[in-house]
Amino acid sequence: MTDEQPTAIKAFRDQGVLEVTWPRLGVQRIAFKALRANCPCAGCVDELTGVRTLNVDAIPADIAPARIELCGNYALKVEWNDGHSTGLYTWQRLSEMGSANDSSTNDERMTE
Repeated sequence: MTDEQPTAIKAFRDQGVLEVTWPRLGVQRIAFKALRANCPCAGCVDELTGVRTLNVDAIPADIAPARIELCGNYALKVEWNDGHSTGLYTWQRLSEMGSANDSSTNDERMTE
C-alpha cells in the first residue's frame, strides 16, 4: 500500500487493464471491470452504511475508460464508457487493488 504518486499510468484497451507503475511497488495491473466494480463514489456505495449499491453483474463486459485524468496529487479520475464519472481512485486505493490483484494472480499460478 502506498500514498506515493505513480510514475506512469497506462490503459491497455486491448487487454482491458490499467497498468500503474509505482516508485517502490513496481508495475501493477488492474482489470477495467474490477476497477469499475470498486468505484468508491456515493452513487456506487451507500455513504452511511458503506454497502456497495452498484450491481457489479450489470457492468458491461467491454467496460473501458473513455477518459482518465489526474485529480490533484492524490487520485485518478476515470470517466467510463458507460457514462459513469464520479469516482476518484486515490493512490492508496489503486495500490491496494493492484496488490490484491497481484496476490490472486500469484495464488492462481500456485494452483496451476
